[in-house]
Amino acid sequence: MSRSNDPFDTYLLRVFSTLMSERSVSRAATRLNQSQPTISTALRRLRDIFDDPLLIKDKQRMVPTERALQLEASVRTVLGEIDGLLSPGDVFDPATTRQTFRIGTPDYLAPPLMAAVVHYMRTTAPGARMLMQALGPDYDFDAALAEGELDVVIGNWPQPPEHLRTTLLLEDEVVCLVDRDHPGANGLMVTDYLEGNHVVPQLYSTLQRGVVETHLAAQRLARTPTVTVPYFSMAPHLLPGTDLIFTTSRHFAQHFAAMLPLAVVPSPIDFPPMRFYQLWHGRNQQAPGHIWFRSLLSAVMRTAGATRHLRVTAPAAQDLRQFA
Repeated sequence: MSRSNDPFDTYLLRVFSTLMSERSVSRAATRLNQSQPTISTALRRLRDIFDDPLLIKDKQRMVPTERALQLEASVRTVLGEIDGLLSPGDVFDPATTRQTFRIGTPDYLAPPLMAAVVHYMRTTAPGARMLMQALGPDYDFDAALAEGELDVVIGNWPQPPEHLRTTLLLEDEVVCLVDRDHPGANGLMVTDYLEGNHVVPQLYSTLQRGVVETHLAAQRLARTPTVTVPYFSMAPHLLPGTDLIFTTSRHFAQHFAAMLPLAVVPSPIDFPPMRFYQLWHGRNQQAPGHIWFRSLLSAVMRTAGATRHLRVTAPAAQDLRQFA
């Protein structure tokens, strides 16, 4: 993230941090809204300053040198501290704010949940904006939180990263989603599950496996990933007319079963519940706007999660008073 009014000369540090995340001059240029020649020039200056190549081209990616890896953590810390110094100390007023809130999340939350968040935000903070960033194995959400490119990440981990601040947003049961005429539509046995054909989403984080894979590995069990998809929301659409099984959270399964000829089936394996957390960096811990937004996410998710149908309704006045 570049700052046109930054009183400190942090531009080169921000370029370095972005290059380390993206491992590509072109992607770093896009992320920083700069031209490729500008980023290449900045990289040359960084190499001169540190007397080290920093990143070396290797096929389609740039590989960091040992010196660059040593610098990376320090640069992130410095940028976080500087951004903290520059954060406004004004009192936050949701009714008048024009702040932009940035969320990183995969698409494993059923649309009604995020619709409820948007509904409440538009009601209480009509001038605010919200940006949703898709997560994937090539996106460094940790760096994005540290650099202020994201404010909150919503994730589903067996154990959330310990170095980030966390609160539990939603806890949900693990179920199976199958075609309405699937042989196991009225119930699956453990052998049906383990010997069946599964739709499996790609991992959105290289740091941890999901709840399902982690539990299966702990039990020394395995399933067959017959179809692997890049998006969670794609999986339900592949199930009608097939023998495929998709393992997911109940709220996600119920949403798609209401639209497609699918059946929601209890999992024959006793998976632990899926826990959805919000994560944020300590740099935003005391920022009034961020405190308000995190509280909004928590309250909306709790309310929507408690109502099994997850319908977006007009919020009651008492529900909104805490955010006004």
